[in-house]
Amino acid sequence: MFDAVAANYDVTNDVLSLGQDRRWRKEVAKAVDARPAQKVLDLAAGTATSSQPFVRAGAYVVPCDFSLGMLRVGKKNHPWMPFTAGDGTKLPFRDDVFDAVTISFGLRNIQDTDQALRELYRVTKPGGRVVICEFSHPTWKPFRTVYEEYLMRALPPVARAVSSNPDAYVYLAESIQTWPDQPALAGLLRKAGWSKVAYRNLTGGIVALHRGFKA
Repeated sequence: MFDAVAANYDVTNDVLSLGQDRRWRKEVAKAVDARPAQKVLDLAAGTATSSQPFVRAGAYVVPCDFSLGMLRVGKKNHPWMPFTAGDGTKLPFRDDVFDAVTISFGLRNIQDTDQALRELYRVTKPGGRVVICEFSHPTWKPFRTVYEEYLMRALPPVARAVSSNPDAYVYLAESIQTWPDQPALAGLLRKAGWSKVAYRNLTGGIVALHRGFKA
């Protein structure tokens, strides 16, 4: 499915989020706080748009994704980067490799969330950190109602106009509605072993930024 949307993926996301995805990625970059010579895993990196702030900070960044189509587009745009094909439930890396691991808008697409969080924990160095940026649930009920109407009614026709595979964005809307809310995802992180778990809402809870540390 993601191979089919790779060509217009970044443009489509910008349109569907009304430009908010740029702000969200800036907040992810602040939370990851990548430093020179640190190793950062960007899981579900797609075309590696999400990886660029870490590159600019001087970190060694590994963009990893399950979709070969996404990786091909990313490699064409950023040929110097070490793009890696990998399953989020069985990462192709040794234990205790990365100073920081992050995944933006991809955890929801991995079938076994618990296993993915354990794998991220496994490949993180002791003292390292995880940052997860994912669609969530608006906390103010009137806004949540409007948002859900947008997801189910407005998003599909917009996707048909700008995406190479609009059916993928129907799945997107449905998967957001069934995704765990903010406290539930925090609980899954603790269950996987992460400590000092915290989260904050962006854009009224449309997106949530979860963080944790490996003791």
